[in-house]
Amino acid sequence: MAEKKESVMAGFKAFLMRGNVIDLAVAVVIGAAFTNIVNSVVKGVINPLVGAFGTKDLESYQSCLKGPCRIDDAGNAVSGIPIMWGTVLSAVLSFLITAAVVYFLMVLPMAKVLARRAAHDKAKEGVQETMEISELEVLKEIRDHLVAQRGPVPGTGSGPGTGSAGGSGAHPTS
Repeated sequence: MAEKKESVMAGFKAFLMRGNVIDLAVAVVIGAAFTNIVNSVVKGVINPLVGAFGTKDLESYQSCLKGPCRIDDAGNAVSGIPIMWGTVLSAVLSFLITAAVVYFLMVLPMAKVLARRAAHDKAKEGVQETMEISELEVLKEIRDHLVAQRGPVPGTGSGPGTGSAGGSGAHPTS
């Protein structure tokens, strides 16, 4: 039982020490901080700008579904059913701004870097194949040249040094 517990703990430790888990944790922390910044920009800049063009702050826009809506000082509905579409629109704007910044500042540049790296690796692979082929061709040429310089290989039945009169190395017995 102790061995299984150790192996489970060792596996858990290996899981935590993988680069992916640490990268993910860093991404979540940075994403949360970035979301706070975007929400502040939407609430502090965009909502008042919409309010400058409209009659009130963006989050204050609402419609009443049933009956006249009355809201107390704390912001709670006393009567009627209010639909807070300004708050929803504010959240949608926050999401769109966050998505746009993530896409244009992180995803798009990373995709370009990965495409360049893939093209570079592909070109490098092509050069490597060409080098291997050319090395093979050079080695074949060297082999052919050495064979031509040396002459035919003895024992193949052609060239000088072959045949019965010439020096096969065998001595006739009489």
